[in-house]
Amino acid sequence: MTYSGVLTVLLLVYLVILTGTGIVVSRLKQRGSSAGFVTDYFLGGRSLPGFVLAMTLVATYTSGSSFLGGPGMAYNQGFGWVLLAMIQLPAMYVTLGVLGKRFNIVGRKIGAVTVVDFLRERYEGNAFLTITSAFFIVVFLVAAIAAQFLGGARIIESLTGLNYVWCLVVFSIVVMVYLVLGGFTAVALNDSINGTLMSIGTIALFVATVKAGGGIGAIISNLKSVNPDLLTPYGVKNFISVPWVSSFWVLVCIGTLGLPQTAVRAMAYKDSKAMHTAIVIGTVVIGLLMLGMHTIGAFARAIVPDVKVTDMVIPTLAMKVLHPIGAALVLTAPLAAIISTVDSQLVYVAGTIVKDIYLNYMNPNADEKRIEKLSRAMNAAIVLLVLALSIKPPSTIVWINLFAFGGLEAAFFWPLLMGLYSKRANAAGMIAAQLSGVASFIWFTSKLPRPMGLHPIVPTMVISGVVGLLVSYLTPPPKLETIKKFWGV
Repeated sequence: MTYSGVLTVLLLVYLVILTGTGIVVSRLKQRGSSAGFVTDYFLGGRSLPGFVLAMTLVATYTSGSSFLGGPGMAYNQGFGWVLLAMIQLPAMYVTLGVLGKRFNIVGRKIGAVTVVDFLRERYEGNAFLTITSAFFIVVFLVAAIAAQFLGGARIIESLTGLNYVWCLVVFSIVVMVYLVLGGFTAVALNDSINGTLMSIGTIALFVATVKAGGGIGAIISNLKSVNPDLLTPYGVKNFISVPWVSSFWVLVCIGTLGLPQTAVRAMAYKDSKAMHTAIVIGTVVIGLLMLGMHTIGAFARAIVPDVKVTDMVIPTLAMKVLHPIGAALVLTAPLAAIISTVDSQLVYVAGTIVKDIYLNYMNPNADEKRIEKLSRAMNAAIVLLVLALSIKPPSTIVWINLFAFGGLEAAFFWPLLMGLYSKRANAAGMIAAQLSGVASFIWFTSKLPRPMGLHPIVPTMVISGVVGLLVSYLTPPPKLETIKKFWGV
């Protein structure tokens, strides 16, 4: 069998496993669940154990950007981008440490299944805030999903040699089948498989890369001869400034508290032991993946110096330094990251449309059978929409993904944090925070991408937070019943 044939067969085995998970989970769910379809399909019945919670958070947080776009940037900018990537190390601790316990307790108490559920209840059923929140989730997440579809199709293309469009279709069908059938539980189980593959693949490719380059010392010397800037913390031509590095931490670590698809996992774990286990496992795995993959990207410049499309650095390197079986294993890592991110985002977008719009405002009395059919149909429709948007792909993944991250953080960071920890925050204030945040982020990104050397997310957060607090204190406080419901006093 040819090199390409071996890669194709192993890829098909992997995709069959993912699809099979959706089918098995669907059949198991047909036996009945005390949690009900909505909680099961969109939140896994609030029963995730520690390892599964850790892996589903890791898989949601890491993406094609972490395995394709990020290493591609490290290929161009050297170790400065590796340093930048490691800013993400505390993300798991921040997410579960700040949101985990309180969000889970409150979510169970009020029966929230989505972040918009929480916002609607906390801000006294304000319809405008509910609808704008749902709108921003759909818009920014669909953009992020399209970037991931691009990455998934490119991986399959590099493995099989098939035309990009056909690879996109194959990728879409696999995601559609297991997601439509299995929902959140299938996503979480596949995330566990994928998180393990990502870890193994990262270690295998790192070892093979160092060996192919003649050792770390030889690789460093080679990079120095190519461009000494590759060895500095500032990148080529000081692309990575100190203020930008510092502010980037807000975007990819602190700001993740405002990502609805990540925050919702704080409502999905079984008990506090599961949460603490997930913090430890998740932090270790994120550290391994970020340091490993971005260092590999930087090293690749010394081994495959002529890669034209930087998103393809990892696939090109893997097929050069590894046996076909090893290359297939390694290349399932970025594919796993992409699929895991896509499925989490898709199930969340569908939940937003079905739970937060349809059930709240269109048909509050819909029975479970109707909700089930609509939820599965909505997931399928979103996959087809993203497939259509991805047929003519943009040039790079990393910047699209980061823009979507920033947009979601601008919309949800303060409404979530203040909703959980500020008794004075009210609907008027959080509407102002949300709208000023999104408007500021879009303006800074398009007109002033490095204000005072910072990433746009920093002034965005400041403006959004100040506006939100100011309007909250200038308007009537929340009702006493709301305070009692959320704080018990």
